[in-house]
Amino acid sequence: MSLCRQTSRGTTFVHNLKNRIMTELLTKESFLEKVFNFEKNKEWKFEGKLPCVIDFYADWCGPCKSLAPVLEELGEEYKGKVNIYKIDTEKEQELAAAFGIRSIPSLLFVPKDAEPQMAQGALPKPQFEEIIKNVLGVDK
Repeated sequence: MSLCRQTSRGTTFVHNLKNRIMTELLTKESFLEKVFNFEKNKEWKFEGKLPCVIDFYADWCGPCKSLAPVLEELGEEYKGKVNIYKIDTEKEQELAAAFGIRSIPSLLFVPKDAEPQMAQGALPKPQFEEIIKNVLGVDK
């Protein structure tokens, strides 16, 4: 079971019952700070300390809902190595438009020192693990 908590900065964290952060919901403000400040930089410049996976989703999307537990598992398994973020495309339409999101779920894989890569659809966990290894350069 997961619980959500809103912080003063507008960031919501999704926790499991053991209170470990699994995924983090990003707003435009937190995206600009933690991933890419597209208002300041025209060329890609990753702002984060760890590579990340960003799930562009909507609450009404069935495949997005089926993907959520997989992302929580990956968040735990790659804790301290990869950040798992979520962006609600209904609430953060500007972010969705900035990345040309036309179908959901859409997943952005962001390595520390290379260009991000996008994938569409509810990927199975083994495919996530392969992409995390090959694109993000991270092993479990």
